[in-house]
Amino acid sequence: MNSYDEQFKVLLCGDSGVGKSSILLRFTDDVFDDVAPTIGVDFKVKALEVDGRRVKITAWDTAGQERFRTLTSAYYRGAHGVVLVYDVSKRETFDNLASVWLPEVNQYSTRPEVIKMIVGNKLDLANREVSSADGDALARRNGCLFIESSARTAAGVRQCFEELVRKVLDTPQLCASSSASGGGATDSPGLTTLGSSDRPATSDCSC
Repeated sequence: MNSYDEQFKVLLCGDSGVGKSSILLRFTDDVFDDVAPTIGVDFKVKALEVDGRRVKITAWDTAGQERFRTLTSAYYRGAHGVVLVYDVSKRETFDNLASVWLPEVNQYSTRPEVIKMIVGNKLDLANREVSSADGDALARRNGCLFIESSARTAAGVRQCFEELVRKVLDTPQLCASSSASGGGATDSPGLTTLGSSDRPATSDCSC
């Protein structure tokens, strides 16, 4: 018998160097490492309890480099949630969410309900180029959740995944598909999906 109630697939995407791998490592192992850019796709598995529900998360960390983009497109299939990460100290990485990453999520996601969360990472840096208000506004325009984080200090990292999972659990179509498919979180890129958020973006979990 499984030791969890649900299995969800979560994809992290965004430009190279914004800290996707560091966020994932902080979430799964609670350590910080300024890791080298991901080559292709990697994944980690983490068990999490949210509102009394035991959830197994398979989190896929994608490369942000242009030359790997065709490789990662298949990994959007079946994702219950997508975490779109930018660096608050680099405006270009934020602008690319609207021009590159959000359109890509909308194009390749296989379910219209996929939950999207925008994460402004590297909150610990002093040279901020993107305000919290800018991040929140982008999230609201695109029906996404919003949070700011620092993989270095761990601020906002666990809250990011908890809030994402909570929204998935609150979306009946997604939980129904997860149960019917045995959870949809396996070691294969073609997993079953969950869905997009029509709840307004919230900055309640910003740190």
